[in-house]
Amino acid sequence: MRVGFLTSGGDCQALNATMRGIAKGLYTIYGNDVEIFGFEDGYRGLIYGDYRKMKPEDFSGILTIGGTMLGTSRTPFKYIDEPDENGVNKVEAMVFNYKKLRLDALCVLGGNGSLKTANRLSKEGLNVIGLPKTIDNDLWGTDITFGFQSAVNIAAKAIDDIHTTAASHGRVFIVEVMGHKVGWLTLNAGIAGGADIILIPEIPYDINKIVEAIAERNKEGKRFSILAVAEGAMSKEDAALSKKEFKKKRLASAYPSVAYEVAAEIQARLGSEVRVTVPGHTQRGGAPCHFDRVLSTRLGAEAASLIKEGKFGVMVAAEGQKITAIPLEEIAGKLKTVDPKSDIIRQAKLTGISFGN
Repeated sequence: MRVGFLTSGGDCQALNATMRGIAKGLYTIYGNDVEIFGFEDGYRGLIYGDYRKMKPEDFSGILTIGGTMLGTSRTPFKYIDEPDENGVNKVEAMVFNYKKLRLDALCVLGGNGSLKTANRLSKEGLNVIGLPKTIDNDLWGTDITFGFQSAVNIAAKAIDDIHTTAASHGRVFIVEVMGHKVGWLTLNAGIAGGADIILIPEIPYDINKIVEAIAERNKEGKRFSILAVAEGAMSKEDAALSKKEFKKKRLASAYPSVAYEVAAEIQARLGSEVRVTVPGHTQRGGAPCHFDRVLSTRLGAEAASLIKEGKFGVMVAAEGQKITAIPLEEIAGKLKTVDPKSDIIRQAKLTGISFGN
């Protein structure tokens, strides 16, 4: 049995843990009758034939190590059919290298774009299994992705740590959380960290409502307010723009991000001191949390089981307490967004959290 591994797109904390889960499952099933090949830097390694043969000891001691030992890169799906600068046909090259190594299966650990490419390779006749990686938790077909809970913990701790300084100085603090298209990370970190206002892409905000919420807290004698703001949060006015108009406005903006724009608006209207904190890529770094270690181990082991069963063209997914397999063609290209009418939003509002709408 010859199996290829690759990690594609943005890194996260549990990539190594997931590869360990697959490898341990394969070694348990096949013993010495399995060979594992790791492609360097994501799809780039599969395109250009950059790989290394891996040994059982490569998967020892990596459960708690973040990042990816194989390296990663972004190979945008929208350019997958365009030749590279040297005229190399990317899809043909990936199929060629898969067959050259006589692989029986390819495990792709990635998010939306990576799994769209995985689905494309599956349609080219390769035996592909996808594993859901992203701190955004925005993959269709799975309740949770590995890397998400670790990122929630980091973002929530950033909000936790802001509380004491915010209270001491009586300031408004904005913590900018990763998430350009969906708000799962900001929503969960905001609730866990006790944010007073949460702004996510799925619920366009009204700056007047934000100012009102802060002013109301001030009237109640609360010395500070904390906002958890997603990178992709946008005002109602911006949400009404076309993509082209919005991009043009962002490029012309005097602010580095929406968090700074909101901060300036609050300061101008209330005269409050406002500070912005950006945890940035720390949300993707460090060791995976214990929840992600368990999830990754289960997803990886199930991938090994699917290889034994000869079940390919699927993504391993978490459904409640079960680990299942969903056809790649059913999930490729679909975003799992936050429903503004969902229970979690309703319940957050019941605790007094404002979404600026």
